[in-house]
Amino acid sequence: MGWLWESLNSSIGKKIVMAVTGIFLIIFLIVHLIGNITLFFGPDAFNGYVSTLDVVKPLIRVIEVVLLAVFIFHIFNGLRLWLENKKTQGGKFFGKYRVNASSENSSFSSRTMIISGSIVFIFLVLHLGTFFWRFNVHDPQGYADTHQYFFIVSELFGIWWYSALYVIAVLLLGFHLNHGFQSAFQTFGWNNKKYFPLIQKFGTVYAIIMALGFASMPVYFFFFYGGNL
Repeated sequence: MGWLWESLNSSIGKKIVMAVTGIFLIIFLIVHLIGNITLFFGPDAFNGYVSTLDVVKPLIRVIEVVLLAVFIFHIFNGLRLWLENKKTQGGKFFGKYRVNASSENSSFSSRTMIISGSIVFIFLVLHLGTFFWRFNVHDPQGYADTHQYFFIVSELFGIWWYSALYVIAVLLLGFHLNHGFQSAFQTFGWNNKKYFPLIQKFGTVYAIIMALGFASMPVYFFFFYGGNL
């Protein structure tokens, strides 16, 4: 298995790992957003959706382990690629996160991938420590015990600083996704001049939908469910 490790540890191998894990996370975000849209249809719709997931909890736990592994690989390889690129550019902090040397990777989002990724990671830890913890481990209000998950969401998004942080984080996630989507296709060689502009536009639309979709939830709950400044 030494050859496999050497392949994955090469520069190209690390980029392939980033692309594969990135696509996996892109798909996960789509599924996650679709499920969370049930929040806009009231308590019964969202509680019913989460309760349905409880029925297949063993499968969900397996998926969560896979997701954790994907996140770890994605973050680990992203840091290694950034450090290598920083070293190549003489220690310049805002060096570009590149798949190749083309000028197509000189956007603002590409230059700040490590920053947006780091902030999104910090937010992810906070997100898991609130929603995931209260849904699956311990909810001091007892909502999870009676499958009233909607009110956990309502309570957390009623906190102004949490809602503000959530909105900022998902907007940064949009920047991160915009470049990451294009980078994944470039890594697999799908950067044909004829089709790549379409991929870029599709990636931008996807990033906007994800950012605004997730950002709309704390805004909705804060203003329509009695948030406190």
